[in-house]
Amino acid sequence: MLDEIKQDFESALVKHVLFKSKLRSFLHGTKNEESPIRDPEVCSLGQWIRGTALTRYAHLPEAHELDRQHQLVHRVANELMDLHLAGHTEQALAGFPTIQHISDQITVLLQTMQQKLRNGA
Repeated sequence: MLDEIKQDFESALVKHVLFKSKLRSFLHGTKNEESPIRDPEVCSLGQWIRGTALTRYAHLPEAHELDRQHQLVHRVANELMDLHLAGHTEQALAGFPTIQHISDQITVLLQTMQQKLRNGA
């Protein structure tokens, strides 16, 4: 059971890191499919949140905060992508630290949830 929890949360973290990587690449001019970056329902972490965090781990308050932070990171990502597409690449890149700040919160929430579950919550 503990190994399953560990794998579950490591997978979620990898999904989140992949999102950030795709966004950073997009802001640097790489043509990526936009929907997984723009839409929290298409994003693989968003699918994990809906299918796992808000079902299997819904008893943890962090699961609901994770969903809120995930929605927020996508709103900010959309703003940055729109800036980039409007030709304001430097401004878009300058906004990436906001993504990193939210990302750090997402990471802490994932780690907190995992620790609580490992401790029997």
